[in-house]
Amino acid sequence: MLETTLEFRKGILFVRLNGELSKTTTSILQIEVTDTILQNGIQNVVFNMDHLKSIDMKGMSSLLYHYEICKNRKGNCYICNISDEWVYMKLKKNRILNYLHEMDNELTILQAVTV
Repeated sequence: MLETTLEFRKGILFVRLNGELSKTTTSILQIEVTDTILQNGIQNVVFNMDHLKSIDMKGMSSLLYHYEICKNRKGNCYICNISDEWVYMKLKKNRILNYLHEMDNELTILQAVTV
């Protein structure tokens, strides 16, 4: 199960993830997040992982897909609030953090990103 909450502030789409980002739930990101990005010309996306409990390879591929969308639009993709140690280790081991910018929290990103 995955729940997402979307908020758009100062040119940045904040995506708060709650639950599991896996093979069975990545379609939720496609429907809710990808369509929002493409329909509204969004360049910068933040994935807040404070309540993300697990992630698999398909979930990580979905994050990289959104990174590519942002990159192609001359924007950036960020990750913040990785609270689950297992999720953090999976992201680090699979080099996802080499692509998506990791920051402490949403406020830090708001202060760092100029739109």
